[in-house]
Amino acid sequence: METIGFRWNKAVFPNRVPTYSRERVCFRWHRMLAEFVWDASMLEGNPFTFPEVQTLLEGITVGGRKLSDQEQVLNLVEGAKKLLRLVKSAEFSLDKTTFLQLHNIVARNEALEWGVFRGEGQEVHYTPSVSLGKHGRYTPLPTVPGAANLNDVFIRGIETLEKEAPFERALMFFLFGTLHQFFFDGNKRTSRFMMNGILMSHGMDAISIPAAKATEFNEKMVRFYLTKDATEMISFLIGCHPEAVM
Repeated sequence: METIGFRWNKAVFPNRVPTYSRERVCFRWHRMLAEFVWDASMLEGNPFTFPEVQTLLEGITVGGRKLSDQEQVLNLVEGAKKLLRLVKSAEFSLDKTTFLQLHNIVARNEALEWGVFRGEGQEVHYTPSVSLGKHGRYTPLPTVPGAANLNDVFIRGIETLEKEAPFERALMFFLFGTLHQFFFDGNKRTSRFMMNGILMSHGMDAISIPAAKATEFNEKMVRFYLTKDATEMISFLIGCHPEAVM
């Protein structure tokens, strides 16, 4: 709780998660790229349909859509491809450099700044917050020049996460990145890519949160922000994994 920022019940994690070769899990990621991207865009409220995402993946533009919505999908596509290259080449690492590389792609032209922690760029005062609906808003650590506070949290958090088994480490990093809001925007998207990078690097299939579960995901995330108890969200993420065995 002190280093990560939240608590969880370790008993909720599965007894077994099947592992495969890196080539096998990367092939699944590549084969399901359109589905992963569409699911992620739906969680952001993007109006692109699944066939339209497939069309963009083929290099064809879609008429009648906002350029900002199209760019968000294309950023997710490029982020997913970047993650695939990192994992396939064994260059993926649970570190700040990789986190920033992915955010630089995923949040380009959408976040206030991208590819840097809050406070490391030109904006050093604005602190974003997360809407919790009727429960108000969740405000993370303040943005300060140089982001010394966020860097300290990140370093100590990674040290703690490295002590966990890979599957636990992956899911917990997603919640860690989402809770602390290291960036002005794009935290959930980038943290999910990091989660899946950890999983695939250890031979485990990636997790995609189905578009049909977007409402359930958002409701559970609100409770996570309010209680700082990750158990419910971890159970939800496990339920989204194709083969985790309880």
